Parts: sequence; C-alpha cells; structure tokens
Amino acid sequence: MAQESRVEADWKKTFFLIWTGQAFSIVGSQLVQFALVWWMTEKTGSAAVLATATVISILPGIFLGPFAGALVDRWNRKLVMIVADGVTALTTLGLVILFFTGQIQIWHLYVAEFIRALGGAFHWPAMSASTSLMVPDKHLSRVAGINQALQGVLGIVAPPLGAFLMGLLPIHFVLSIDIGTALLAILPLTFVHIPQPAKKLEGMVTPRQVLLDVRDGFRYISAFPGIMIVLGMATLINMFFNPAFSLMPLMITREFNGQAMQLGIINSFFGVGVILGGLGLGAWGGFKKKLHTSMTGLVGMSLGVLILGAAPSSLFPVAVAGMAIVGLMNPIANGPLFALLQSHISPEMQGRVFTLVGSLAGAASPIGLALAAPVSDLLGIRFWFYIAGMVCLAMGVSGFFIRPMQTLEDDMGTNNAVQAGEPAAVPAAAQD
Repeated sequence: MAQESRVEADWKKTFFLIWTGQAFSIVGSQLVQFALVWWMTEKTGSAAVLATATVISILPGIFLGPFAGALVDRWNRKLVMIVADGVTALTTLGLVILFFTGQIQIWHLYVAEFIRALGGAFHWPAMSASTSLMVPDKHLSRVAGINQALQGVLGIVAPPLGAFLMGLLPIHFVLSIDIGTALLAILPLTFVHIPQPAKKLEGMVTPRQVLLDVRDGFRYISAFPGIMIVLGMATLINMFFNPAFSLMPLMITREFNGQAMQLGIINSFFGVGVILGGLGLGAWGGFKKKLHTSMTGLVGMSLGVLILGAAPSSLFPVAVAGMAIVGLMNPIANGPLFALLQSHISPEMQGRVFTLVGSLAGAASPIGLALAAPVSDLLGIRFWFYIAGMVCLAMGVSGFFIRPMQTLEDDMGTNNAVQAGEPAAVPAAAQD
C-alpha cells in the first residue's frame, strides 16, 4: 500500500508540474490570439482578413499534422514540446518588435499565425500521447475532466483580461506576456522525465518512412467504419462552425455595436458553459454508449448556435446565452469521443492517429472559410450562423441511426481483445 501511494504521488508530481507550466502557456497564447484578432478587427473590419487569418492558422494542422504526428511517434516527445514552445515564444517576440517599432503589417500577422500553428501541430500530439503514458489508466478520465475545466476557466478569464489589457496597455506589452508564459512551460520540461512508448519507432527518419507511418495511421482508423463516418460528420460541421466563430468579432461590431469588452464577455460565457458541461458530464457519466452522449452534445451545440444567430441586436444577453449553451454542450460532444480514442488506441500509434483525426476533421474548414467572407458580406453574418446550426443539428440527429457508429465501441473493444498481450501497429482488420 505504501509503495502504491509513492507511485501515485510520483506521477502526480511529475505530470502536474508539466501541466501547470502548460496552463500558463495557454493563458499567454489566448491573450495573444485575442489581441491579434481584435487588432485586425479594428484596423480592417474585414471578414476576408479574419477568414484568411483563420485559414492560415489551421492549414498546418490539416496538411502537416499527420506528418507531425508520425514524427512525434519517432522523436523524443519532451524535446518536441520544448522546441515547439520555444519557436512560439520567438515568433511572438518578433511581433513585439514589429509592433513596438511601428512596422507591423497584416502579412506579418499571417506569417506569425502560420508559425504558431505549426508549433501547435507538433506540441498537441506530443502532449496528448505523453499523457496516456504518464498518467495511470484509471486516472485518465479525471485528467481529461481537469483539462476540460482548465479550458473553461481560461475561456472565462482570458477574453475579458485580454480586453482589459488592450484598453490599458499598448499591444506589444500584451504580446510580451506570452513570452514569459512560454518560458514557464519550458522550464519544468527541462527537469522532468517523460516516458516514451515501449514500442517506440526506431530507425532513420526518411520521407518514405514518414509516409509509411502516416499510411499505417490511416489504415488503423480506416479499419473502423464508425470512426470514418464520425470524421466525415466532423468535417462537415467544422466546415461551417469554424467560419462562424472566426467571424464572431464582426458579429459583435456589426450586429450588436459592441467593442472588445463585449467580445470578451461572450467568449467568457462560452468558458462558463464549458466548465458546467464538464462538471455535468463528470457527475452524470454520459449514456452507456459514448457516441450517444457525443451526438446529444452536437444537438445541444446546434441549438446554441441557432439562438446566437437569431438573437435581436437589442438583446445581446440572448446571444450570450446562446454562446453559453454552445460551451455547455462542447465537452459533452467532444469529451466522450476523445476518451474513446485515447483508451482504445495503442500508445505507439497515438501521435499519428490523433493528428490524422484532427486533420481529416478539419479538412473542409478552408473551403468554408473561403466561402464565409463573401457570403457574410452579401447575406449577413447571421446567415452563416443559421447554416452552421442546421448542419450540426442534422449530423447530431443522424448519428443515432447510423449502425457503424452504434457498434464502434464494441468493434474497438473486440479489436483490443484480439491484440491483448501483443499490440499490433494496426488493427487486425487493416493488416495485409
């Protein structure tokens, strides 16, 4: 019993030391994102500029994410996280200098968004895959709940804090905070040990080998039709959801005559919703089938978006309520699905699989963003929110009636049972 207590204390000390540093880094990143988005909104008032910035920020995850995941499964994950945080901090430093000297241009922000997103494309799979090796299986759900709560708290605090700081300080001082928080994330990583997969991929990293690794990841998930259908649904939803929320600053200024503080308020209530949704899911536990819980969350998110789009210009609190509902249902939609994947996918495959899932789910987002700007300028921003809500509602309802989705958990459980004691690189159903 004493030995077990020592082991419990050891993993908690190591993991939460890293987790705390990463939490500070996320605060800095959210402040930077808020400051840059609002600066672009004030300077240009252009839907095209905001949509372009969003496209640039998601392109690395979509096109380079799978290759980043394959490399993460081969490289030292601790070093990957240190380099990713460091590159992000240096990029922000460049922006600080450009703003301070008055030489900043919109294209500078586009370049910075791309580099920061590239760092995230490596950092996220490295941290996600490391978590499952650092945290005992019986505590993974608790850690997932803590992460959801963290996102909710930061969603409440960061937007109004960003709005307050933007009104108080020059933007280069606000951006400087991100450099300090990145250092707080890097420092713990230099002193702790992060385990690697027992079957960590070895050998020289060549372009051909990376492509083969990506292929193995795709074969792994394509062995389960239910996952492929879920990804198809997520692709359609993201095609309309991402543009809607990238245009939120213009929704605030054009439809509600608001300023930075109103944008901060509505984003904060999204964070309140996320916390309540995460706590509610933790207390409730969800339906027996995790995907039923996720589909319920999608239906709830769709209703929140429709309320947000329909809110009268004179009733900003109605829009805030709609955003809170979206936040409330977000962990209910995403949490069970992520837990399903994290608990059933072999550790040595997680880097590739997680990035592939993210890339495929977001593959159509650039198309939606390319359409959002002209459609919103022609028909109004609210129109895009109506489309996003209806698509999400259709996907959520249909998910209850698609058989491969209903049997996905049983299929993945069966596959794990077959491979018990001798984990394979890909599911048996996908092997040559």
